[in-house]
Amino acid sequence: MIIGSCQKEENKSNDRASMDESQFNQLEISQQLDRDKIDSILVTTNIFEISYNEVFEQPNWVKYTVRDIVKNADRDGMNFYTVDSIYTSDDNDYYSNRWDRGHMAPAGSFNDTYENLYSTFTYLNVALQYDDLNRGAWVDLEEQIREWADEYGDIDIEIYLEFNSNHITLETGAHVPTAFYKYVFFPDTSKKCFYFPNVSPEKVWTEYEIECD
Repeated sequence: MIIGSCQKEENKSNDRASMDESQFNQLEISQQLDRDKIDSILVTTNIFEISYNEVFEQPNWVKYTVRDIVKNADRDGMNFYTVDSIYTSDDNDYYSNRWDRGHMAPAGSFNDTYENLYSTFTYLNVALQYDDLNRGAWVDLEEQIREWADEYGDIDIEIYLEFNSNHITLETGAHVPTAFYKYVFFPDTSKKCFYFPNVSPEKVWTEYEIECD
């Protein structure tokens, strides 16, 4: 795992950091970090790249590739987990409300090994997603993308979270995305673009397609 940081606020240039996975695992950092929150920490693993916003406790964006894989691992018994060195959302943000722990890089696209599947359960890869959306049109598109990967080859995905000026902030401090942009890049360089408001869906996934810029 490679971690770096970018900070838009003044006097944060010294917060940039980079480390390999072995160094990262050896750090013993308390959950209450002795520093200000950073609005863009870059995290790279073997399955995804994420810009994480500690201020909002949500990703800014997530990038990953969907491959034609064979399922070799099951998610039964896997729990979501926090990362000690980064401020993220946690179980309290999802307690007794309508928000699901929405995988950005989906578990179903990385179940070829236990390690890859488990990597998707980090809270770095989770957004506060309306439950009907997460279990409906959103997951339907994820399944379609896996079918496209089976047919056409590797599919690159980019997800960007939108937070408008009046987005919801929970009492726990986590911010709820207003919507999700999802860009799908095919091996032939064509692409499809989708926009999902973070509400209960009233349409099937195909009707959330928008024109690509």
